[in-house]
Amino acid sequence: MTEHVYDAIIVGGGPTGMMLAAELRLHDADVLVLERDAEPTQLVRSLGLHARSLEIMDQRGLLDRFLELGTRYPGIGSFAGIPAPRPVVLDTAHGYTLGLPQPVTDRLLAERAAELGAEVRRGAEVAGFEQDDEGVTVSLADGGRLRARWMVGCDGGRSLTRRALGIGFPGEAPTTEWILGEAEVTAPAEEIAAISEEVRKTHRGFGIGPAGEGRYRAVVPAATVSEDRATPPTLDEFREQLRAYAGTDFGIHSPRSLSRFTDATRLADRYRVGRVLIAGDAAHVHPPLGGQGLNLGIQDAFNLGWKLAAELSGRAPEGLLDTYFAERHPAAEEVLTVTRAQSELIDPAPGPQAVRRLLTELMAMDDVARFFAEKIAGTGVRYDLGGGHGLVGRRMRDLPLTHGRLYERMRDGRGLLIDETGTLLPDGWADRVDLVAEPAEGLEAPAVLLRPDGHVAWAGDDQAELEDALRRWFGRPVD
Repeated sequence: MTEHVYDAIIVGGGPTGMMLAAELRLHDADVLVLERDAEPTQLVRSLGLHARSLEIMDQRGLLDRFLELGTRYPGIGSFAGIPAPRPVVLDTAHGYTLGLPQPVTDRLLAERAAELGAEVRRGAEVAGFEQDDEGVTVSLADGGRLRARWMVGCDGGRSLTRRALGIGFPGEAPTTEWILGEAEVTAPAEEIAAISEEVRKTHRGFGIGPAGEGRYRAVVPAATVSEDRATPPTLDEFREQLRAYAGTDFGIHSPRSLSRFTDATRLADRYRVGRVLIAGDAAHVHPPLGGQGLNLGIQDAFNLGWKLAAELSGRAPEGLLDTYFAERHPAAEEVLTVTRAQSELIDPAPGPQAVRRLLTELMAMDDVARFFAEKIAGTGVRYDLGGGHGLVGRRMRDLPLTHGRLYERMRDGRGLLIDETGTLLPDGWADRVDLVAEPAEGLEAPAVLLRPDGHVAWAGDDQAELEDALRRWFGRPVD
């Protein structure tokens, strides 16, 4: 074992792991990311980012990189494929879905982590780990051993980390499986579009459409739920299922990627054991309906990063790290509720389709459409921080300031006090909290204390109350 002790080892170099690495590096943590795959995967398991994730990228100065490579689609997407009859207006500057294949998102977040100084080792498979009161010893498949003060498992739905910790993963086993593939086709585009539209009238688990570079991306129900879902489907299996549902395989050939996914739905009953935590798919799995999985993982990392960094610095108030589970477990539970409901609504059976027709009528009401859009977009999440002002626990949307805008002031991952009274100060916490003493258009409170993740920790105009909130979220003041 090397003598070097990392502050944190992150197991898994997907979007959750890389986002977490970048957040920790903002606070100078010594971070190592261990990724089993020697090369970045080309599997496209996610197709884009929703509004809350776009806000997160904006808060860290990354949004332009994503916008340059993505495609903006008006609206927030649909709930179980039910489109809102009118555009839904949400409380965000990013009222659109950004179409972006997951390999591109993975690359951009990996570049961000590397720019900030995170060490990334590919082809490094974790075989096991042991922890004690001082840290975690990680054993690699090649016989190597590493040491860190903390470890975070971002190693997917089959997480070795979660299983080794003995964390319960209650939920439902898969009942349906889909095959997802990206490949070239010989059928004309008009024919593909017409057939897809017709099939989706009765089978909403089917779809095929352009994926760029002359390829098409198709998803189709599999014949059965595989015993070994880690083994990718064959091209012949993919063709057979396309013919079964569409009457044609569209002349599909030269696949770039083929994979499986199911409707398994599970949520970990703990996110931490000692000095080891889990995040992203290691903590929760669900069907990809609504495209929330990758976004949920990024948001986990955004919540955890500044808290673990505070713990590493020795300045975390008591219990801060435990708020990660207290806040993110309910958020994941809500996403699982949403995906379970959508799974029912795409069932072609008469009962689910009757509910679908009723919900389609309800979607004509603006408040109903907005309610479901917020569920998908992630902008409606409110953490239970113990009451107080109506803003407390909510994420703050981007606001115009006298000089620039709010999200431009959040690049460094520090807390932020927005004070329109001109009387409040974060003295004693200036090393962790910045002051914006200027008007913020639409603030809805005299002053607001924002955590590094953009959620409101306190709102009001009383210095003593402010200092209580500063102690609660940022620890003891410096004399």
